[in-house]
This record gives sequence, C-alpha cells and structure tokens, in this order.
Amino acid sequence: MENEWISLKETAELLGVHPATVRAWGDKGELPMRRTPGGHRRFRRAAVEARVATPDRSQISGIQLVVQNMVGRARIELSEGALNDESWYQQLDDTARQQLRQIGHRLLHIFIEFLTEDAQPQLIHDEAKAIGRDYERMGRQSGLSLQETTRAYLYFREFLSQTVYDMAETVGTHGPIHWGQIHQKIITITNDVLLAMIAAYEEQQNGA
Repeated sequence: MENEWISLKETAELLGVHPATVRAWGDKGELPMRRTPGGHRRFRRAAVEARVATPDRSQISGIQLVVQNMVGRARIELSEGALNDESWYQQLDDTARQQLRQIGHRLLHIFIEFLTEDAQPQLIHDEAKAIGRDYERMGRQSGLSLQETTRAYLYFREFLSQTVYDMAETVGTHGPIHWGQIHQKIITITNDVLLAMIAAYEEQQNGA
C-alpha cells in the first residue's frame, strides 16, 4: 500500500477535486507524482490518503476555488429563476437551452485546462473558436439576433469573471493564488470565443 501508485482519475475522486487541480498539485510538487513510460501521471496512494485525512484549505488551488464557486453560483441563479428574466432566454426552447448548457460546460472545461501548467494553447484556442461558432449557430437556429446571442454569451462569461473577483476578495489577492493571472486567462479564452462567434455571424450574413 505504501508504494502503490494510482491514476489521476482515482486521485481526483479520492480528494474530491477536479483532475486539473490534481495535475497542478503534481506539477508543483505538492503531491508525490511520477509518470508511466506512456507519460500518464501516477500519484502515491499513501500521500493522497494522508491529504484526505488532513485537508489544508490554504492549499486548495485557485482552479478548484473558481470551479466550486462558479458551480454554486450557477445553481443559485437557476434555482432562483434568474435566467427566466432574460429576454433572450425566454426565446429558447428546451433543446436550445440544453445546447446552451452543453456549450457552457465545454467553455468551463477548456478554461480549467488552460489554467494547468501542461495546457496546449493551440488546441484550447481551436476549441474556443469552435465554441464561438456553436454559440452563433444556437442563436441563429433559435431566431436570436447577434446582439441577443452576444448577451447570452456574456451572461455566462460574467459567471467566470465575477467568480474570480469574489474569490479574490474572500481569500485575498496575495499569496499562492495568482488571481490576476487567472483573470487574464479568462479574458484570453472568452475573447477568442466572442470573436469567433462574430466571425461566424458575418460569414452567414455574407453567404446569405
């Protein structure tokens, strides 16, 4: 048991955090890690179980704090019916609303990946552009104008930005969590999505 090494997925499940957080801890040396000949991460079970037994909130990464806070904020918004007050949301049928949630999950996923030290910027940039095109397609098929589709997108982007602001205020802007860097990465990704969405709209207009 002392020398047993477990996978990234199992480690994340034991610790109750996102795999991106585990990657970051391993890359920073905060959690004993080695790689298999195939390049896969493995973590020492004894160290993982010790961390579970004695959690240290000060060591929780900015990534995990942002994700946890954002999920909580989204649940509150949905439970209070805040989205139903948005005119653009009222125009979406159930299928479009499901598509919107799926696109949001994809955006959150690439945001998390972008924060890890082994992120692949070009792949993330390509996915961000694909998400932008999907936003445009979802809006067009739902009869939304470019302005309304942009509002739908900005509504989700506000989740990301406000989450970082709130967490920075809660835990402080100094220390191991570089909130300014996290926010700059949010801007980079979300701008890629927005520009791709506008470009897709213009392509549709020019092709009409």
